[in-house]
Amino acid sequence: MKLYNTLTRKKEEFVPLEENKVKMYVCGPTVYDYIHIGNARPYVIFDTIRRYLEYKGYEVKYIQNFTDVDDKIIKKANEENVSAKEIADRYVLEALKDAQGLNVEPATKNPRVTEEMEHIIEMIETLIKKGFAYEVDGTVYFDTKSFDGYGKLSGKNIDDLEAGARIEVDQKKKSPMDFVLWKPYKPGEPKWESPWGGGRPGWHIECSVMAKTYLGDTIDIHAGGEDLIFPHHENEIAQSEAANGKQFSKYWLHNGFINVDNEKMSKSKGNFFTLREIAKEIPYDVIRFFILNGHYRSPINFSRDLMEAAGNGLDRIKNCVKDINFITLNGKDGKMSDSEKQLLGECVKFKNQFEESMDDDFNTADAVSAIFEFVKFANINVNDNSTKKFAEAILSKVIELCIILGIEPLKEDKDSDTEKIETLIAKRQEAKKEKNWAEADKIRDELTNMGIIIEDTRAGVRWSRK
Repeated sequence: MKLYNTLTRKKEEFVPLEENKVKMYVCGPTVYDYIHIGNARPYVIFDTIRRYLEYKGYEVKYIQNFTDVDDKIIKKANEENVSAKEIADRYVLEALKDAQGLNVEPATKNPRVTEEMEHIIEMIETLIKKGFAYEVDGTVYFDTKSFDGYGKLSGKNIDDLEAGARIEVDQKKKSPMDFVLWKPYKPGEPKWESPWGGGRPGWHIECSVMAKTYLGDTIDIHAGGEDLIFPHHENEIAQSEAANGKQFSKYWLHNGFINVDNEKMSKSKGNFFTLREIAKEIPYDVIRFFILNGHYRSPINFSRDLMEAAGNGLDRIKNCVKDINFITLNGKDGKMSDSEKQLLGECVKFKNQFEESMDDDFNTADAVSAIFEFVKFANINVNDNSTKKFAEAILSKVIELCIILGIEPLKEDKDSDTEKIETLIAKRQEAKKEKNWAEADKIRDELTNMGIIIEDTRAGVRWSRK
């Protein structure tokens, strides 16, 4: 299995620190509002990578934090005249609801900054003692010039960065590139006591501490959006390696941006959408499938046309699985025929194609293509004359690959009208049995108006959505 390591700028063979175990940290959202469509991408991508690692036999310890103290949270709290904790608690719950909607597996732990203050203060004290940080009037800064490797993740040169910085921004700093580890209290803000007075931590120190607390000094994979490479992840490396004296993360993975109608998402452009807004019109599983249809490192474009295409593609898979499932319930009993056994043996090529794609830097786009090829094969070879055992074997293999990508093709949405459809079909069957053709036709028309196609077969009634 090879993955692209941002740190080395090349694909590398994945070799975990411990055999069969993976320690993975993913930067989570700042909880001041509903998560947006851009946040959805790392949720889906790194959940899928975790799923594939688990499929390959690794035990994955997966940590994804919530930043629950931040200027934006404080601003919203003051606007609503409530505490910052109340705002954070509200949107942590909403983020978890959206993650559940996207079928993201629960993290091993979702640490929150406000619960880690003791460890944050300890790391800052360590950095000061080791000469990597300094305090001025209650503010603690990290001394970037004291850390030799600064810039190695982003490829930025510290002298070039310093030359382009505005020194007048903060005259207290030794260097314009030094960043804040601890900031003093201001009226209207939450605060915690520290050796440098009441205040709160800077943004970057949080993830360094939470990764160390829950995964150790060195981890296998650190992941997040490409916008975090600099300065956030660069600063995390500096803090963690300076404090711990060890490599922070062996591999760094970063997902590309989501553009909206070929433009960068921005509130000023009016093309900024929360995931919750989009999910009112487009099912969560379609959103997930749309995200998986592009390689995670490449930018992808969000538009209604592309979402509709993703929905149609997902329906192809769902309809195939539903048709095969119908045969598992209504097909012929008995042993598989020799020809069915031969066809079943051919299925290994689709699994191999899927794994080759995922082993090549988690190429979900090509993995989806492998599933489509499998679906085409299944549609041709599983029919009303197939045995139940053959249909069951094909069904399990298709679903296995879908589940790795977090797609559950037999699962109906909570607000699905499936129960109503099944009831109408049963009533139509009863009407036909009683030779009440007018009532049967009336029910068929009602189903047609709902976008349901029904097909009478020797094995029973099969239905699908248009």
